[in-house]
Amino acid sequence: MSEISREDVKILDRLQADGRITNASLADAVSMSASPCWRRVRQLEEDGVIQGYSANLDRRKIGLGVLVYVTIQIDNHSDEDASRFERQIQELPEVISCHSVSGGADFMLMVVSRDLDAYAEFSMTILRRLPGIKTMTTNFALKEIKPFKGLPLGL
Repeated sequence: MSEISREDVKILDRLQADGRITNASLADAVSMSASPCWRRVRQLEEDGVIQGYSANLDRRKIGLGVLVYVTIQIDNHSDEDASRFERQIQELPEVISCHSVSGGADFMLMVVSRDLDAYAEFSMTILRRLPGIKTMTTNFALKEIKPFKGLPLGL
């Protein structure tokens, strides 16, 4: 992959704000002509910098009122057991994000559910029953202070 230029940063910043922007509007916003802008976007896509385009949804408006952060410690830290856990988590649509982390836990999950009862059901009948879980801690998000709006560019 080639190095990210200042023009690339402008393009990426604008696309994070509006993934549906037309190439003509994007080119105008980043002070480029349309053809070079289009070629640069295509190159960023081919390089995997841009991995896709999607719509940002308000989880509450689609009936997912509860956001939960779950930390999990697994019993065995072998590559096989960790990989098995990772594969199982991939299959759970309620888990919208999962990271391997350092510190007191092995994994941190972001989970959404309709309400507290739905989360309790998911937690007790599915999540806690995954093999290899040693401990699980649940933290409920009470208020969203700064929602994800895109990655900081130019750091």
